[in-house]
Amino acid sequence: MYRKGKLYFRYGTMGSAKTALLLTTAYNFEERGMDYLCMKPVVDTREARNIIHSRIGIERECAWIYHNTDLYAFAKNLYRKDGRRVDWFLIDEAQFLTEAQVDQLSRVVDDFGSNVICYGLRTDFQSHLFEGSRRLFEIADTIDEIKSTCNCGHKTIINARIDSNGDFVEEGAQVEIGGDDRYVAVCRKCWRNKHIEQASRATLPFDLLQLDEDSEDESCEQ
Repeated sequence: MYRKGKLYFRYGTMGSAKTALLLTTAYNFEERGMDYLCMKPVVDTREARNIIHSRIGIERECAWIYHNTDLYAFAKNLYRKDGRRVDWFLIDEAQFLTEAQVDQLSRVVDDFGSNVICYGLRTDFQSHLFEGSRRLFEIADTIDEIKSTCNCGHKTIINARIDSNGDFVEEGAQVEIGGDDRYVAVCRKCWRNKHIEQASRATLPFDLLQLDEDSEDESCEQ
């Protein structure tokens, strides 16, 4: 009997409980005796073991996804070797998938009837889409936003990267693994205001110096 699966993308900012939702979903599937498999890109190196770990303290073993992993071939091998056609694939940190891997997951959905739920970030610290997220927005059957709230009360949108002083970092590699010590989720307005504040602070010494020079010129003219 043919099964019709779906490709889901559930996205949110850091700290929006994406991973916790994945893990509770896995727990519910396990309780119901459903066949599922948790997976995560190996680029997230915060854990030494192949586990998915949530900030609230729960975790579960997973299969690594490497940069060159063919996810369609992976699913096909499971079926050929074990006769296993996984009902649900739960993918954490899906923003780190390549475009090709997202396409491979869509083939798993279409050819095997499996359901694939991808959890991940929408954008990086500069507000630009990740490769995997962009492709998921383009081809996912269902897209859901996992919302969280900025300190000001607005919805978080930006995953701001911070330095040791708490200032927002404006340049650097797109991928830099870190937790609360490196990132903070904020709304667009707070993100913009912080950049304005930092820019003003950076130019303040020059402005003060210019005022002193102007004052000296006026004194000489008098």
